[in-house]
Amino acid sequence: MTDTSPAPRSRRGRIRMLLGAACAMMVAISGIALTGTAHAEADRTVSSNTTGTHNGFFFSFWKDSGNASVTLRENGRYTSSWDRSTNNWVGGKGWATGSRRTVTYSGSYNPGNNNTYLALYGWTRNPLIEYYIVENFGSFNPSSGATRFGTVTTDGGTYDILRSQRVDKPCIDGDRCTFYQFWSVRQQKRSSGTITTANHFDAWARAGLNLGTNHSYQIMATEGYQSQGSSDITVREGGGGNPTPGPTTPGNPGGGNCTATLSAGDQYGDRFNLNVAVSNASNWTVTLNLNGGQSIQNSWNAAVTGTTGSVTARPNGNGNNFGVTIMANGNWTWPTITCTTG
Repeated sequence: MTDTSPAPRSRRGRIRMLLGAACAMMVAISGIALTGTAHAEADRTVSSNTTGTHNGFFFSFWKDSGNASVTLRENGRYTSSWDRSTNNWVGGKGWATGSRRTVTYSGSYNPGNNNTYLALYGWTRNPLIEYYIVENFGSFNPSSGATRFGTVTTDGGTYDILRSQRVDKPCIDGDRCTFYQFWSVRQQKRSSGTITTANHFDAWARAGLNLGTNHSYQIMATEGYQSQGSSDITVREGGGGNPTPGPTTPGNPGGGNCTATLSAGDQYGDRFNLNVAVSNASNWTVTLNLNGGQSIQNSWNAAVTGTTGSVTARPNGNGNNFGVTIMANGNWTWPTITCTTG
């Protein structure tokens, strides 16, 4: 369903042929002058199921019952409120098509002791997947009851990676759908920050959780279930450059009394992934000595301390294989690595 507004009324009147070409040109110039400067759309409150655009952002609002509403405000801002008459609702602002974008958001979120989420939320098709990158939540942790697939550390926090399934439930394609839900649930709650979406998509893929090939919308959403609360959120898209990759050379596998072995992961225009496999120990400390200019952007399946220079990794309950994403900053040489037990 798309947002529609009345078509502008057509301008009426005649241009007499006797005016000639000169007058016709003057009328055209006058028409341009009268067009004026575009103005921001006024605030708009929605309380019934709809999607559309407002001040350059896509929005979505859905509920199954009760008193929930969203007020669309300037730029990427929206406010929401709901009470306990609402069974389930979700809404927010973002983009009509999801992608590996960097999202920055800020504002206030008031879940109280209620079942509610603040999350980057979206859908894909082929296959049909509903996904959440949960930044904050109330009394109910979405990871409860879901199947855990490890962690990913990115944007200053650690997220639990999970999957759950919905059977014969409402979805973007109807009221009776069966589909998987992918989750990244932040362990350190926050209501403002930056979400590097690609890091979550990649972490899900490494865990065997593959999104569909056809992205639907992607919004910074507030959701409530049999609860009450409010939010005031502003969202925007971040940016960044893509420097030309340099050469890569292999690093040295570990020393000490256990062994850590590096292997290549994905490489992008400004960063690269490395996989680390630890053997001969279950209680270990791996040290990666980064090269000049490099920094750790995110990690998964280990507790990583530090971002530049000498970085250490220790087990966090997800086994002996972990990975890191290294921002190259023009230096594509792998770090040296050592492993010790204890």
